[in-house]
Amino acid sequence: MTIVVMGVSGSGKTTIGKLLATRLGCRFLDGDDFHTPENVAKMAAGTPLTDEDRRPWLERLNRELAARPKTVLACSALKESYRQILSQGLDDCRIVHLRGNIELIRSRLEQRKHRYMPASLLESQFASLEPPDDAIEVDVSKDAPQCLEAIAARLAT
Repeated sequence: MTIVVMGVSGSGKTTIGKLLATRLGCRFLDGDDFHTPENVAKMAAGTPLTDEDRRPWLERLNRELAARPKTVLACSALKESYRQILSQGLDDCRIVHLRGNIELIRSRLEQRKHRYMPASLLESQFASLEPPDDAIEVDVSKDAPQCLEAIAARLAT
């Protein structure tokens, strides 16, 4: 099984993804680790990535997932087309959508320093977000252990 933990920046993808991977005995991959230097520079400058910027990144993540069964991936995966690229050819790919309102997420981003994603890009992420229809949805106003338990319960059914 492959699990993509998705959501906007600041929703807790890495934190919850790592907890979930440990709980399930899976590998953990952080999608941010696979961005090209050009994409990192654009984001650091406050420029949102285009679909064309993202495509090679998403295709690389798909290859990583195909080569590593039983993986939890933290990845924004904001659009349905992105999720289709990520899951292409994978037998059992499940999506976990970490959702929260923009005020909560903004307050979290203001309290931490992301490697290269400025809080100014949050609005563009919410504007791009296409909530998935078939995902395990988790309200991130709860703490990480509560989110983990909600995901584990849904995966067990």
